[in-house]
Amino acid sequence: MAIREVREIGDEILTKQCKDVTKMTLRTRVLIEDMLDTMYERFGVGLAAPQVGVLKKIVVIDVGEGPIVLINPEIIETSGEQTGEEGCLSVPGKWGIVTRPDYVKVRALNEEMEEFEMEGEGLLARAFCHEIDHLSGNLYVNLVEDGLHDVNYEEDEE
Repeated sequence: MAIREVREIGDEILTKQCKDVTKMTLRTRVLIEDMLDTMYERFGVGLAAPQVGVLKKIVVIDVGEGPIVLINPEIIETSGEQTGEEGCLSVPGKWGIVTRPDYVKVRALNEEMEEFEMEGEGLLARAFCHEIDHLSGNLYVNLVEDGLHDVNYEEDEE
């Protein structure tokens, strides 16, 4: 479909509360496809609608097991704890250490507006928390334990 501009930290839209999606429209389907295309183009593992300037409760995630679309997602259960590196397409070139639950269960709607539940551990649990936080206007930088660090691309290439 199309690659959308990813809003970056400092853009007021990233601090706003998103609205529920009440029905599936062609415009919403196009948004979801564009979000997936944008996430893959930017090598992200997740993207929330406000990151592309739309205040709707929609999240897309792919941790390497295929795309997940969550509409109006909510976290209904968590357990455990993991601490690790986290980054964000809206905070380019930076990362920080964040503690999140190691297990997360979410309830959401799929693209047919049918309710479902999904569980995730490790990276998927982290992605659920990170992306759903965006829907309430929260960025991971508020949870960072040791400050933001610059991404060093030379180390990544070795």
